[in-house]
Amino acid sequence: MSINIRYPHDKPQEEARKLAEKVAEDLSREFSMTYHWEGDILHFERTGVSGQLSVVPGEVVVEAKLGFLLSALKPRIESEVKKFLGENFA
Repeated sequence: MSINIRYPHDKPQEEARKLAEKVAEDLSREFSMTYHWEGDILHFERTGVSGQLSVVPGEVVVEAKLGFLLSALKPRIESEVKKFLGENFA
């Protein structure tokens, strides 16, 4: 099961990347995720979920694959990701 979220923003690219780093730090603390950057793509992973957050001009794209156990929580996880993005990119 996968999650695909596209969130618009009007931030300059460098500011958007810094905001994505803040989101990653928050998610890392809250959900024990590990992450690393490859260019403007932030890869993240933890047991039961892996994916990436791409910072492109005008948009943040989150793509994640959920394992079997987390697939039941897909609506809640999507809601939390949208909340994090709204708080940081609005």
